[in-house]
Amino acid sequence: MKFHLEIVTPEHLVYSDDIDVLTVPTVQGEISILAKHVPLVTMINPGEIIIKKNNEIEYMAISGGFVQVIPNKVIILADAAERAEEIDLERAEQARERAQRLMEEKRGDKISHAEAMAAFQRALVRIKVARRKTKK
Repeated sequence: MKFHLEIVTPEHLVYSDDIDVLTVPTVQGEISILAKHVPLVTMINPGEIIIKKNNEIEYMAISGGFVQVIPNKVIILADAAERAEEIDLERAEQARERAQRLMEEKRGDKISHAEAMAAFQRALVRIKVARRKTKK
């Protein structure tokens, strides 16, 4: 049994299709959602989204947001979301290196260090997802 998934960012509709299973990193931990899941609203942690549809798996990087589960529909409102094939691996690795340098430079400034750490974690997620391809 399928349910409808929509992933929306401030810029555009990233994904809209009927799927079988969705795995999302939430603040309570990773959850998998199937059709007829109990209604739910929760925050999403930066991480990897896994979409399963017709024996295919698609990976996306997400930088945070909210997920709403209602009968037969899931809506993700994301700060940013990218499919694996949309991520430039070289740019993601450069972002990781920049964030790593900033973390070292800003050790004494808690806020700047935390911002650099968040950028580093986002870059790591993008690298992980970019290295994946849609599996069939």
